[in-house]
Amino acid sequence: MSVLAPEGRQPENQRSRARDAASEAPSELSMWFSDGWTVTKRNLTKLKRSPDMLIFAVLQPIMFVLLFSQIYGGSIQVEGSDYTQYLMAGIFAQTVIFGSTFSGSAMAQDLKDGIIDRFRTLPMSSSAVLIGRTNSDLVLNALSVVIMMATGFVVGWRVNASMSSFFAGLGLLLLFSYAFSWVMALLGMSVKSPEVINNASFMILFPLTFISNAFVQSQNLPSALETFANWNPVSALVQAARELFGNTGTVPAPDVWPMQNAVLTVLIGAALMLVVFIPLCIRKFTLISSR
Repeated sequence: MSVLAPEGRQPENQRSRARDAASEAPSELSMWFSDGWTVTKRNLTKLKRSPDMLIFAVLQPIMFVLLFSQIYGGSIQVEGSDYTQYLMAGIFAQTVIFGSTFSGSAMAQDLKDGIIDRFRTLPMSSSAVLIGRTNSDLVLNALSVVIMMATGFVVGWRVNASMSSFFAGLGLLLLFSYAFSWVMALLGMSVKSPEVINNASFMILFPLTFISNAFVQSQNLPSALETFANWNPVSALVQAARELFGNTGTVPAPDVWPMQNAVLTVLIGAALMLVVFIPLCIRKFTLISSR
């Protein structure tokens, strides 16, 4: 004879199954990580199937290393340091910043191709597309830096610091590049076509990288440009990398706060970019997806 549960109450076995189902259901946080990782793998797979993009992304920093160290190195003098040792941190910083433009160009291309419309129909977090995009570009930047460091060793660059300091410098470069990827992602979603993003990004990147201490000492620049270079966040990144890699030699850092506290300046700058541009990117992406 079956025993009926009182009205309004579930039998114990039904309540147990409900509890089991609730415990097995993924949390919103785990789903967010899963969605982001899925999009990251999609972008890395796309990169694997387009080796020409990877080849040119790697050849550009190698070209800059050889160009400045072998061709211009004999004409550029740095007091208190060998130019190759002085140069490499600037090349590293330039490479990771230029590599961040892939986030902008890829977002612009996905918008043009209608990929974003396809993502919108899927039950996934809207920020997962952005997370996957910036994560995959971080992997590409890390690969570029490793290859560039190997090229630097060939032309005579050396790390004159501890391994912990070396990895701290590498992490700082990649952190800044990841934060800057969000700036470029917002720019990529704001332009009308992928063709525009290259011109728009270079108008930002060229002044930041060349009016800095990446290739020459800032005190050798005209006074107005020297002031800009000393307060340029890229100069702080380059100075921090030189300090952590032990490549400063006897070259004194300019007597301004960002240069005297380069590592802290980079950490503050990266944190500000993440805090400001991640919400702006998510808001922009949501507006685009809702059209």
